[in-house]
Order: sequence, then structure tokens, then C-alpha cells
Amino acid sequence: MNSILRSEPPAAPAQATAPAAAGPAELVVEHETVYAYGSAVDLAHHIAMLKPRGDGVQELLDFALRIDPAPARVLERVDAWGNALGHFSLTVPHESLSVQATSRVRVMPSPPLPPAMSWEAAREHWRYQAGRPLDAAVEFAYDSGLVERAAALRIWAAPSFAAGRPLDEAARELMHRLHEEFTYEPDSTEVDTPMLEAFAQKRGVCQDFAHVMIGALRSLGLAARYVSGYLLTDPPPGQPRLQGADASHAWVAVALPRADGSGSDWLELDPTNDCGAGTGHVRVAYGRDYRDVTPLSGVIRGGGRHTLTVRVSTHPA
Repeated sequence: MNSILRSEPPAAPAQATAPAAAGPAELVVEHETVYAYGSAVDLAHHIAMLKPRGDGVQELLDFALRIDPAPARVLERVDAWGNALGHFSLTVPHESLSVQATSRVRVMPSPPLPPAMSWEAAREHWRYQAGRPLDAAVEFAYDSGLVERAAALRIWAAPSFAAGRPLDEAARELMHRLHEEFTYEPDSTEVDTPMLEAFAQKRGVCQDFAHVMIGALRSLGLAARYVSGYLLTDPPPGQPRLQGADASHAWVAVALPRADGSGSDWLELDPTNDCGAGTGHVRVAYGRDYRDVTPLSGVIRGGGRHTLTVRVSTHPA
């Protein structure tokens, strides 16, 4: 029997914050995923998307992936969006699987962005025009597997997008409204809960917050992508930071077309925490939605029913 396995949806703690920093922050992320199977797995093929990105605002200093039992082979490739994917196969019978990823990154403060054009001008930018150079970010303006455009989303978002308003201002107000109107509630949704269902019930986890905001922006004719990663969390006053109490996280990047037509800049917004992404946000992968950036997925033969345990800790180096 073959089964498809997926790891947990991102679910940031409700009290998570993104502490501001004048300079770079060096952080360590420890992410462990353990599957315990009801019967032996004879053959397994997995894809791990656990290696943080190294790009403009983030430097990857070290990364180690430990897999038990040891795989027959491990291959790494880079996908169309620059994300690192690790492919590994297990060809010996096993009743459990442990995948431990340890990363050390240096996160830079986000650089200032140039003034944004109006949201209507941005919308026109994404419409096809013969002879105009293609902006690669256009692929984030359309429906994806887990995020569909809908009239209900467009109507809900419209009050934030007054005529002539700069796109960055409108997107930030949309984030504020989403944070105020929706309830963060762990276990209120599943990985496969439809985005419009989460929108209707006005509650969910960070995956749902990100999907709803992306869906609303795309419904207005704008481009936005899903960002998966980790968040440095601060405990309540007087309480120690709990190792392993963190979780994978998700937020949104809005494409801001440049006035000279040379492409787009990206404004990263975290609607779960009502803030811009800062030096406490560790970026792992970009995609159209969660399905593109699942931390660990795979196909197995055997295994029966299984249990999944995930532990994540993000702390200063």
C-alpha cells in the first residue's frame, strides 16, 4: 500500500512577535520531524524543504540534515523559485523516521523600498500587453492549487484599496484588517482546509492567514507569494523561552512593480502578527501557496497508520 505523507501546517504561537533590530541577527533553527508507523515501511521516497534560503536579506551560515534510518541516497536540487529541495530514499524496512534539520542564519534588516506605484497601476502592470517585457512575478497573480481568486475576497479587500492609493499602504492596511477581524486558533483548520472555508469562519492558523491575504490580493489583480520559514518568538514577561515551543511559520510577500519596468520588489508582511517581516523571520522557501513549500512530504509503501511529532526551536546563536 502506498501512502502520501505531509508534515504539519505552519502554526505560529499566538504571542509571537518579530523583534526589531538595528543590525543583523544571527539565529539557530532546530527542526525535528518524527514519524512512528503502525507497521514496517518497505520503501520510501521523500522531499525535504528545510534548508533556509541564502539571498538578499539572509545569509545561510551552516546547515545539517540528519536522517534516521540513513537513506540509500540524498540528492539536492534547486526549484524554479530558488528553493533548496533535498530528495532521499529509504530502501530498508523501518518502523520510524526521524529528520533533523539544524540551520544557522544571519538575517539582515529589510532594505528600504522605493515609493510604490498606485495599486491600480500595479494591477495594469500584471495585465498582458504585447511587446512589454515579462515580469517573472506575474505567475503569482493567478490561481494556484490552494489559493483561488473569488468575488467575496475582492469585496472584502476593496475598502483598503481606495482610488490612487499606493500599493504598499493598501497592502499594510489589508494586513491590519485581517489581523483584527480573524482569530488565530490552533487546530481550527487542517492542511487541506479550503482557503475560502477559513475565510468564511474567520479563524485559522498562519497558513490560513497567509492564504486569505494572498487570495484577496490576487482577486484584485495583484501578485503575491507565500513565504514559509520560522519566527523567533518572545515568551510572555517573566517566563523563560521554551525550547521546542516554536513552530513553522508562514507570511506573505507582495510584488511591488518598479516604475522603470525592470521587475518588482517584494514587501513581506506577516498578517498573523500584524507586522512586516524583520530580523526575527527566517525564510526557507517561496511558492504560490503552502503546497509548493511543504517542509517534508513523500510516498511510502507499507506503514499502516502513523503518528507525527514535530519540534521546532528558533533562538539566537
